[in-house]
Amino acid sequence: MASNNEGVLFVPYADAVDLLTVKEALRIAEDVYRMLGEGLVMASSPPSFKLDVGEPFHNHWHVKCALLKEIPITGVRLYNYFDDGDRNTVGQLECGRYIILADPNTGTNKAIVEEHWTYAIRSAAATLLPLKWLGPKNPRIVGLVGVGTMATNALRCLMELYDGIEEIRCTSRRAETREAFAAKWSEKLGIKIVPMDSIEDVVSGADIGIGGTTSDEIMCRETWLKSGATYVSFSRREFEPEGWAKLDKVVVDSWEMNMKMKHFRNSAESGVFTRDNLHGEIHQLLHGQVAGRESDTERNLIHTTGLVAHDIAMCHYVYEKALEKGLGIRLPFTGVGKPGPAD
Repeated sequence: MASNNEGVLFVPYADAVDLLTVKEALRIAEDVYRMLGEGLVMASSPPSFKLDVGEPFHNHWHVKCALLKEIPITGVRLYNYFDDGDRNTVGQLECGRYIILADPNTGTNKAIVEEHWTYAIRSAAATLLPLKWLGPKNPRIVGLVGVGTMATNALRCLMELYDGIEEIRCTSRRAETREAFAAKWSEKLGIKIVPMDSIEDVVSGADIGIGGTTSDEIMCRETWLKSGATYVSFSRREFEPEGWAKLDKVVVDSWEMNMKMKHFRNSAESGVFTRDNLHGEIHQLLHGQVAGRESDTERNLIHTTGLVAHDIAMCHYVYEKALEKGLGIRLPFTGVGKPGPAD
């Protein structure tokens, strides 16, 4: 922890990527869900702030803030990206992602963490973790819709959660990207990875389907899910809205935060999928307030939009590890008292 006369610690991406493992991210994700269920997380009001600028700038800023009482730590997440329909920096190192951490007991700023890696692995860990309760017991076939950052980190999490996966099917818009993905990861993992032309081919027959794209289009149809399958959806409209109510159990990370998302809100307000259709929130699974999988034939859906509490917890862990290992860049000490030139 920084002393009173030390500046804020900046932890760049190059350091952060080596300070958080996949296993650690899954553990932190579970710990935050526990905190949520115990009322130990306080979000800002409103929970998010956005500046979305269209032509000619195509620039987007998202800001979120929360207090994690148990640690304790407060954090503000600043996220900036560009999207003009052709070039999209979401999930790329070209976008801006920072978490500012402060001590809630004093208001003292502790750190600025560049969160490219923590955000990427958090997104996968917090979304894949509920498979512990709603997923099939011994999945053999996994289907990946998309082969980008989200799908890659989902694959990393799956390897931590399960033994015995025999085949991974993948698809993407371009044949060369899915073929390259299959070649790289089949060699790395020693698992058969099969690139396929269509999403239906990937999902049909899979024990676990994972939608990890940045597309705003519907990726998966309810009729493609076999008996006993679980589909994992990363925000947006990965799974057709009309199919949600036809599944046995649907859980989300937060009904409130998902209602901030246009497509989810439209489904709820139009009666396609309402709060009454929801099995529960993920923290309720962890605390045993709602049941997990109860039969081998259940078809379930896990859908997340992402919670800033996870981002803050991951970055706080990285900050503590950076202190321990002497990593990061110490910014100049600002000083104390009133700002302004010396008189």
